[in-house]
Amino acid sequence: MDKMRALSLKHLLALSLALNVGLILRIGHVGETWRVALGPRVFCWEEKQRSSEAAYMADPSPSSSSSSPSPEQAHASKRTLVGEVASASAALTEEVEDDGGRVVNLDHGDPTLYERFWRQMGDKTTVVMSGWQSISYFSDITNVCWFLEPEFAKAVVRLHKLVGNAITENRYIVVGTGSTQLFHAALYALCPPNASEPTSVLSAVPYYSSGLYKWGGDAHAFDENKPYIELVTSPNNPDGSTRQAVINRDGGILVHDLAYYWPQYTPILSAANHDLMMFTVSKSTGHAGTRIGWALVKDEEVARKMTLFIELNTLGVSKDSQLRAAKIMQVVADSCGNAYSPGEAQTFFGYGYHHMAKRWKQLRAAVEKSRLFSLPNFPTAFCNFSGRSFESQPAFAWLKCEGGVEDCASFLGSHGILTRGGEHFGFCSKYVRVSMLLRDEDFDIFTKRLSSIQS
Repeated sequence: MDKMRALSLKHLLALSLALNVGLILRIGHVGETWRVALGPRVFCWEEKQRSSEAAYMADPSPSSSSSSPSPEQAHASKRTLVGEVASASAALTEEVEDDGGRVVNLDHGDPTLYERFWRQMGDKTTVVMSGWQSISYFSDITNVCWFLEPEFAKAVVRLHKLVGNAITENRYIVVGTGSTQLFHAALYALCPPNASEPTSVLSAVPYYSSGLYKWGGDAHAFDENKPYIELVTSPNNPDGSTRQAVINRDGGILVHDLAYYWPQYTPILSAANHDLMMFTVSKSTGHAGTRIGWALVKDEEVARKMTLFIELNTLGVSKDSQLRAAKIMQVVADSCGNAYSPGEAQTFFGYGYHHMAKRWKQLRAAVEKSRLFSLPNFPTAFCNFSGRSFESQPAFAWLKCEGGVEDCASFLGSHGILTRGGEHFGFCSKYVRVSMLLRDEDFDIFTKRLSSIQS
């Protein structure tokens, strides 16, 4: 009986501590803000708690309780932690008291900007599937990419033709779980299997890197007489510039990442016509969670090797995701004919264009007011899809801290703005990449806070 009583007391104390701390943390901040404020202290406390719990589970007898805190000590510890959390919360809230102390995360390109539009669409993109559908691994065994759903392939071809941003004739479509898997597949297909040394993979700085590869360096500085693969991202992530290949030598292979070549981000100048072009649903329609991308590949053997890589990697791509993406792309394509009519707020590309234009205007106004930052300028060009001229309005802003600020990401972080520093893109730390695709409320907080940062 005494043993059971001691056990119950320990559980009650642990539950009380967890509930009280959890309540304080939830009231104080959203998400991970409290961890930013408390730093190592709260993690040390968590580690101690885990160690104590592990020791107790190893020997739950009453004799082991001599090393456990008494009820008075446990309550004192709880009060100390609650006080620390409350103090840190108050300090961070005071620092950014204009908007309740929320830390705005602009590090990721999560396209929640489009959520409101798709809510307005209601059931237009709803897909209902019976339990017997999509059971097989195979979609079309006569296709080079045997797990490619025919409906998805049709939607890809239709949308590209209507927008006019890529040639699809005489191309093989390879579907992948997002752009990253497709890029892995491309490298697998393009690198010689029996080469005496690894093939150099290059891209002009600043470039986006997943961190999984050791780049051969800046494409502008490459002067070796050996095979190479150059990744050309246009519009570029992170700086939004329109790009062409840099090296242009014999023995080189080009991979074009055109994830942002859509009319809400940049004028569509012509239909891209390259040997290997990659696109993704996450940036074209905003459905990052669907995890679907596709490549348009001219060479059949390259397409087969890419398909083999995906087969070895994930044994195909989700049919459910493909069918959902196909339905969404069909709805987008249905609206292309009148995308810039007076009712364009109800069409996807019209919605995206106007929101991106509004956000870039809002960000430039904030930068001008602060005078501590600068942004790149983009040339105006005529868009063949929309029939209008406009400047590029990229999905990311390449923001520079002027003056004596050397670490722009840390500087903005001290003001509750999380970004990704330029060093992650092969560049200097005076620059940061800022996502332009977050929800309206968070973007408004960001620009308001940025404009208030004065020298």
